[in-house]
Amino acid sequence: MKQIEDVFKEFTTREDIAIVLISQYVANMVRFLVDSYNTPIPAILEIPSKDHPYDPAHDSVLSRVKYLFSTESVAFDRR
Repeated sequence: MKQIEDVFKEFTTREDIAIVLISQYVANMVRFLVDSYNTPIPAILEIPSKDHPYDPAHDSVLSRVKYLFSTESVAFDRR
């Protein structure tokens, strides 16, 4: 677990990386880091693995996009 956390932190701070691909299964192991990450570059993309199917309910990026385009957030921004 510590090694996954360290590698995630390393990859998200390097300037020569634009996209970090991480399986959703591994992302769930360090979900607190993935969910708290809020820098646009490098982008974090969660992908399915052969052994574990993709679950959109656990995808933090998809959750943020859904929120940004939800009727509540659009209505809130218009006030």
